[in-house]
Amino acid sequence: MKPNSASCFDLLSCPIDGANLIFEGDTMRCTHGHAFPIVQGVPVLLREDVAHTIGLAQKSLDAAARWMRGERDDRLFIETLGVSDEEKRIASAAAASNENCIDPVVSILVGATNGIAYKNVIGRLDKIPLPELRLPPADADRRRLLDIGCSWGRWSIAAAAKGYRSIGIDPSLGAVLAAKRLADRLGLAFDVVVADARHLPFRKEAVDVAFSYSVLQHFSKTDSRRALNEIARVTRPDGTVKIQMASAIGLRSLQHLLRRRFREPQGFEVRYWMPWELRNTFEEVFGNAEIEVDCYFGLGLQPSDAEMYSTTGRAAVERSEWLRGISLAVRPLVFVADSLYLTSRNAPQGKAVTH
Repeated sequence: MKPNSASCFDLLSCPIDGANLIFEGDTMRCTHGHAFPIVQGVPVLLREDVAHTIGLAQKSLDAAARWMRGERDDRLFIETLGVSDEEKRIASAAAASNENCIDPVVSILVGATNGIAYKNVIGRLDKIPLPELRLPPADADRRRLLDIGCSWGRWSIAAAAKGYRSIGIDPSLGAVLAAKRLADRLGLAFDVVVADARHLPFRKEAVDVAFSYSVLQHFSKTDSRRALNEIARVTRPDGTVKIQMASAIGLRSLQHLLRRRFREPQGFEVRYWMPWELRNTFEEVFGNAEIEVDCYFGLGLQPSDAEMYSTTGRAAVERSEWLRGISLAVRPLVFVADSLYLTSRNAPQGKAVTH
């Protein structure tokens, strides 16, 4: 079975050595013999020879292997989602009953991907929470957007609304299949691939725009830099890179750091960066960088979703948006935001690495 889009396939390359990929039934194989499964039309282009940033990647590899052996009882791939046992039960029950919901997987992933403010709608989601993508509408010759860590596809859908043709990558097979179902349901053209941000399975200069939200902030700083170099490699010269990261000196961030007593983060815990450390890192990789506020009082607060929040959450969003507006004129306020956007134009002289 071919992947979900021939146009996406034309941009893919082996995540191990960058070689071209060809179809062999339900498998993609590179010219050097590395083979990767295709599950429900989605290429699983994860490496088995590296340590993963999150355990979901290995679970996706294991689930894809079972699928290729004909073990196809769990078509939602719930074990690859990284949710609680109760949330798995909710998703399975919703799928079995054919309830008229957005999607059984999206309904439970909303808390994990969007943040604690969405806990009230887990399992009870009746509308798609679409955020505002702070990018201009797509130009006719700059439409290809890579959504790194897409999960169930909310940012890819927001990009499609602005005219972009998105490709979403994520290490969770269950999440990207939910994104594919949602795209089909909405009649949108965006593609999904199971992949690792540190080993992007795309050819050099494959995309016009690279975007990531609430993903690299969970990587170690070494892995974040690897991912940034990969993003520089696959983004065309002068292409736009926009990535959300967590600031170490935001008020809410400082509370979290105090709670864990400033110890070294573990696993997929958030890594907090000093704003100037972020700017220097992005300048080293992409040649330039601008910092702007995403939000205050937490990570992931979206004004477009305020009606889904509790009274406290709505008040936090209102205050956050007020401060964000002031920060456009009073630049020091940028540095006390909890969540920041780093935006770069991928300079041709940027230091990109190969596979």
